[in-house]
Amino acid sequence: MSESPASGPPPQIPAQPTAPRPPAPRPPATTLRQRLAELRGPSVAPHPLDARALAALAANPGCRRRALLDGAGVDKAAVATALGSPAPFGQSQFALVRGNAFEAKVKADGGTELLRLLFERLGAGADAPGEAVLPDLTAAGPEGRTARTALALREATASDGWTLLDHPMLALEVAGSPVYLEPDAVVVHPDGTWTVVEIKSFPMIDASADAAKVGAAARQSAVYVLALERIASVTEGAQVGHRVLLVCPKDFSNLPTASVVDVRKQRAVTRRQLTRLTRIEDIAAALPDGATFDPGCTRQELGTAVEAVPAAYAPECLSACELAFHCRARSRAEGAVETLGRGVHGELGGLTTVAGVLAAASGKEGDPADPTVAALRRAAALRAEALETAEALETAEALETAEALETADGGARCR
Repeated sequence: MSESPASGPPPQIPAQPTAPRPPAPRPPATTLRQRLAELRGPSVAPHPLDARALAALAANPGCRRRALLDGAGVDKAAVATALGSPAPFGQSQFALVRGNAFEAKVKADGGTELLRLLFERLGAGADAPGEAVLPDLTAAGPEGRTARTALALREATASDGWTLLDHPMLALEVAGSPVYLEPDAVVVHPDGTWTVVEIKSFPMIDASADAAKVGAAARQSAVYVLALERIASVTEGAQVGHRVLLVCPKDFSNLPTASVVDVRKQRAVTRRQLTRLTRIEDIAAALPDGATFDPGCTRQELGTAVEAVPAAYAPECLSACELAFHCRARSRAEGAVETLGRGVHGELGGLTTVAGVLAAASGKEGDPADPTVAALRRAAALRAEALETAEALETAEALETAEALETADGGARCR
């Protein structure tokens, strides 16, 4: 008789060891918006970044200081005043009132005069505008106004008529942070073309205006064109015009006149420069703990925070940045060649200080095989030769004058 198997519970299969779960990624301690609010100051409202400031930032993409301060909404004028280097420029209250009054005149009666000027300059191939649609763009906050503007632009493009958007709100990402822009007006043509309208209070005399002011308006309008292109890329039938309507007072009157400005060059330059900007979170991450740009803190704390962010000063900054006079004083104190201008800085290559340039020119420092050093020494030799020649000529002229005086004096004695 065979043996029966032993009775009892079935054998237990050992559990397979499970791999430990990877720890869940920790969310960042603070978001970028919170970090920028800390840099700005807990009780300081963000200073809006307009298209004019954005165009100036694009013209100097290497300046991390301006990129961070503008991205954080810091009032650079208040910071410059707290540091003891206020910027002696800005638009006067009288100019603001005059500009607002002129803009209201241009947009009166539903924008009839504005549309007439636009149709005369850019309305080829379309019917003359009668009453244009003026959509309501009011919404809560800049994000809401931006979304309402995008919706109005899509509706206007699909309507096959003339639409005037008064002070729309546009958004553009700059160095990883959204920037909200507000052009004077945008007109949607029946064929789906979007035209930026820039209204300025400087005069247009004999159909011509100040070239520097027109150039600044073109750079500012190019920023609006870039922002509109983001919306047009997701709007069927939309096309952003690269010709901007510039409206100014005619001659010495208050009557509006207009001119067409092609901003394709300014758009391309601005777009390229904005892509070169370092992301704001990367700049902010390099700051020491506790750094703040609150104008209410002590001058020493504010100066330490400002100097912790690298700047790229150039003389052109004096007309575009509120901190330019502070940066110029620091550059002069350090003897930096940036104070001489971008052109000179570029020609000097690796020489970064004025003292180093003078030492290289005199032969005390520098590699003679370096083309920059060789050019400086050649220029110094030519200068020394010119000075010696001038000194010799001056000595010869002095001797001739002395001999002539002696001769004249001797003749007078004989008589």
